[in-house]
Amino acid sequence: MQLLVYLFILVIAGAAGATAYFGLTFTVIESALTAAVALALCLQTMERTLRWRAEKRMEKAIEDLSRLLSTDAQAGQVLSQRINSLTDLSAGPRLDVLEADLSVLGTVVRQVAEAVSDLESQAAEAGPVPVAPPAHKHAAPAEPQREPEPVIPLEMLRLALDEGRLVYYMQPIITLPQRRHSGYDLVPRLKLEDGDLADAPDFMPRRGGQDVVRRIERAGIEEAVTIVRRARTNGQPALLFVPISRAILAHRDSVDELVGLFDASRVVSTSLVLRMREPDWRNIMASERAAIAEFHAKGIGFALTGAQTLRLDFNELAGMGVTSIRIDAEQFANDPSALTDFHSADIAAYIERFAIDLVVENVRTEQQILSALEDGIKYAQGPHIAAAAQIRADLMVRRDVPAAQAKIG
Repeated sequence: MQLLVYLFILVIAGAAGATAYFGLTFTVIESALTAAVALALCLQTMERTLRWRAEKRMEKAIEDLSRLLSTDAQAGQVLSQRINSLTDLSAGPRLDVLEADLSVLGTVVRQVAEAVSDLESQAAEAGPVPVAPPAHKHAAPAEPQREPEPVIPLEMLRLALDEGRLVYYMQPIITLPQRRHSGYDLVPRLKLEDGDLADAPDFMPRRGGQDVVRRIERAGIEEAVTIVRRARTNGQPALLFVPISRAILAHRDSVDELVGLFDASRVVSTSLVLRMREPDWRNIMASERAAIAEFHAKGIGFALTGAQTLRLDFNELAGMGVTSIRIDAEQFANDPSALTDFHSADIAAYIERFAIDLVVENVRTEQQILSALEDGIKYAQGPHIAAAAQIRADLMVRRDVPAAQAKIG
């Protein structure tokens, strides 16, 4: 590319010399001098442009390096604080308490041993106890627990979709501790014939019905594109998380349709995030990875929900476009070691190094929010914070849905 630019400069210089010679009746020497001056001016302009671009790249690299150094310095400060707090502990009183507990425990063990000895003596005096026949060595393994089937049958779901009874609600994700809205989950619901609303677990097929799943998820993505575009037009830009599953990733035609949709909506694609269950993400195939790469190339990010472990390759996840990972608030508060080998107060900062946010979901109590704050988690979602609410009518594709009672922003 740079060679073409230099060739173009030579053409310009030659054209300037030819114009001076034939058009302005300059002599050959004057025309050559004119061409040389034009060449020098073009080269100087080109070099200044290249130098300016190089300086910009260097400034950006220095800013990135400064940000990384700042993160490392913060981590070092936290480590120093923990070490200082450990050195300030007084071990003497703790050892005294431990010795007292051991003394009590020894007394209890001695009493238990005496009681067992008395029971054995009584059993020996009463005579031998009949022994039950041994159980079969190889017992049949218990059947794995199967997921419950949805309440609404597949055919009834198809009919409801044909009648346009699929509606969407939005549930906010907040920042901690400010509790400001940072994004919204798009939540599909099905309007029943009696006017009630069914949640996704009550109607989403679990085995079979992949075409219906794709239909629902494609409709949700189209709805999300319209909502984000109209919210942006109204001056209320919003980050929207849209559910997606392997049913779409494994279907080539659906992937091509969505790639075309994202390509036509590049202005709002950065405000769209496809959310997927973390256990499903771990089982994706090579073709599904290719679909994820195509979506990411169009500016689409991904969020993993219901994470069963944080022992993941975050560098690889960041490269695939993952921007956030969600964990259950109750599990992380009660048993964080089941999710990660890091200390609960360090895992969020570590994941943040890869530009991935850690989010606690299904928050049901205020204590879970306080626990997340103590562990440095900056985002939360759940029924204790806010339930899913209707979308404003001016943002929706479907106009037959009642007006929303909750606003974006």
